Amino acid sequence: MSPFRAPNESLGSLDAATVAALIEGMADVAVVLDTAGTVQDVYFGSDDLRTDLGADWIGQTWLTTVSLDTRPNIEALLDDVQHQPITRWRQVTHRSARGTEIPIQYRALRLKGHDGPIVAVGRNLQGMAALQQQLIDAQQALERDYWRFRQVETRYRLLFRMVSEAILIIDAPTQRVVEANPAAGQLLGEAPTRIIGRPFPEGFDTESTQAINGLLAGVRAAGRADDVRARLADELEEFLVSASLLRQENASFLLVRLSPILAESASNAPPDAKARYLRVLEDAPDGVVITDADGRILSANATFLSLAEIATEQQARGESLDRWLGRPGVDLSVLMANLRQYTTVRLFATLLRGEYGTTTDVEISAAAVRNGERPYFGFFIRDVGRRLHSEPPTSPEQTRWLDQLTERVGRVPLKELVRESTDTIERLCIEAALTLTGDNRASAAELLGLSRQSLYVKIDRYGIVADHAHAAETPTEEP
Repeated sequence: MSPFRAPNESLGSLDAATVAALIEGMADVAVVLDTAGTVQDVYFGSDDLRTDLGADWIGQTWLTTVSLDTRPNIEALLDDVQHQPITRWRQVTHRSARGTEIPIQYRALRLKGHDGPIVAVGRNLQGMAALQQQLIDAQQALERDYWRFRQVETRYRLLFRMVSEAILIIDAPTQRVVEANPAAGQLLGEAPTRIIGRPFPEGFDTESTQAINGLLAGVRAAGRADDVRARLADELEEFLVSASLLRQENASFLLVRLSPILAESASNAPPDAKARYLRVLEDAPDGVVITDADGRILSANATFLSLAEIATEQQARGESLDRWLGRPGVDLSVLMANLRQYTTVRLFATLLRGEYGTTTDVEISAAAVRNGERPYFGFFIRDVGRRLHSEPPTSPEQTRWLDQLTERVGRVPLKELVRESTDTIERLCIEAALTLTGDNRASAAELLGLSRQSLYVKIDRYGIVADHAHAAETPTEEP
């Protein structure tokens, strides 16, 4: 601090009004204290600050106007002003009328000698505190994003290393390998670290190199191209090479997959008509899943993998379809029971749960196919989430029941109304379950969480037998 060289000459003798104006001009809060620390007068630089802090400080001990944890700063400020004309800045917090804390930075000076009044000049630090809080929030958000990206990268690295298919990531402009998983290194006869940085394709015969270059050029230009066959130089084994374009910020990469073509697969290749049919199923906009008699997945198309939030078909094989359906232990059992009895199921409504927690409203149609003594089941899963956003129309029967219930309010005791309403709702649920399961009472009982005997009693009680006289008592035995 550099004081005035000659304050008496430059400032002269200032009266109290001038001193007050100077203090008011440079302070957000100014407090005049006696030697005991009692507030004699106070100034607030704004009406908002006066409202927040309150105007009843006069006559109180200044120490009581601040929060408990900052009272030592006030005590130190009053102690310092006894030994020096102007103290250093110290920060305290006042409790506002709204319950919030307002940070104020004070420094004190003594007027008219040792026995004169003490003036504490304060600066409002709310703006700075808000900026500090914004900085802290931004830093915490950055840290959360950083750790989330680290977790995503870790999952990607783990999946990339564990996947059984050979995968290469190629820089699109230079066609040099950026990443290679262990399966690719094993297939190409090199360690993955030695493949990185080398041009691709390398090590293939001339015809295969030309075919792969044409594939990559087509993917760069159009985003996709037909798979090609390739063969390593001096080797008989063939690969099926596929590629797709991957954009990341301003960079473009090619995701290349190498799949060995087994000799027996080539000899048993399906005719063109069947191959086209299989390709249509693979590229279908609806999920297509084929399971064995126990509901374990044998194959699934890309749409199902996307709905289930899994990366490769290999991850789904051998898993029960029940793992992704909305009501574990119920939906698949109902579907399988109907398939065994009727061989087809149409428009079964349920949910599909993804690996990362997302749920999708779906409708499932299914068919049972027998291959020798072993049955297989095909499931066609359609995303109907957009279609179900609107509420279904209320049936006339439901509207009539609600009107009758409203008319009886005040004429019938509440307990009797509740009992009758419960019976009506129970009947509607049973009818809905029977409709949903194609009048299969055993499946409806499982869907409702009832025993078969309980369901039969309720059906007889509500007179539903006449409407569902053709209901199947039990599902047929598994073939």
